[in-house]
Amino acid sequence: MKRIEPAPAAKLFTEENFSASAIVILGGSVVRGEASSTSDLDIVVIDEEIRSAYRESFYAYDWPIEVFVHNEETLYQYFMKDCERARPSLPRMVAEGIIIQDNGKSSTFKAAAEKLLSAGPQEWNPPTITLKRYLLTDLLDDFVGSEHHGESIFIAGSLAEALHEFVLRTNQRWIGSSKWIVRALKEYDLIFADRFVVSFEDFYKTGNKHAVVKLVDTVLQPHGGRLFHGFSLGKQQESFDKR
Repeated sequence: MKRIEPAPAAKLFTEENFSASAIVILGGSVVRGEASSTSDLDIVVIDEEIRSAYRESFYAYDWPIEVFVHNEETLYQYFMKDCERARPSLPRMVAEGIIIQDNGKSSTFKAAAEKLLSAGPQEWNPPTITLKRYLLTDLLDDFVGSEHHGESIFIAGSLAEALHEFVLRTNQRWIGSSKWIVRALKEYDLIFADRFVVSFEDFYKTGNKHAVVKLVDTVLQPHGGRLFHGFSLGKQQESFDKR
């Protein structure tokens, strides 16, 4: 028997679990048309009757359901937290989501989320870029020097995450984690995203590191290339009284 479609399932779940005064928004992969056989229903609830934000998981109507419950104050707090870490999960769910239940205020929250998404994350300052160059160089050195394939696999994972962050943040774009790394790269540049995936895929399939190393060097080059010699962090400038 075919399970209920996402929106009707979310509607039934809302009617059984939340008051008529709450705003309920269905977001996530089912709304974007990217759902897989294991996708869940991501439901954001905005209810002024609750005192603090919480998250809860259910299984209903043959769907796994993740519920993110907020009042207005906590919603905006979490919006800002997500933006500070440059991973706007909650703003994206609200902006892209389908209204399941409304009290007349949903358009205000959706507009705020859309504005944040459009603005992009805070620009990295030069000291931050310098630090990230150094950390990326350190990971690359570990990757190049590793002679144990098992270790190299996990170094490559860390390198991929750090590299995607560097590319996107230096271009003032949102970053991701897990599957959202590739999605965020595609939103930025489809050609670069394809090169990124192919480079790491080549290493995982063949053990050849060349494409990954070349990719990292290409990304670092406009910012001065690899950085090790001369890097300093936390050192205080000493002042000497010359007599």
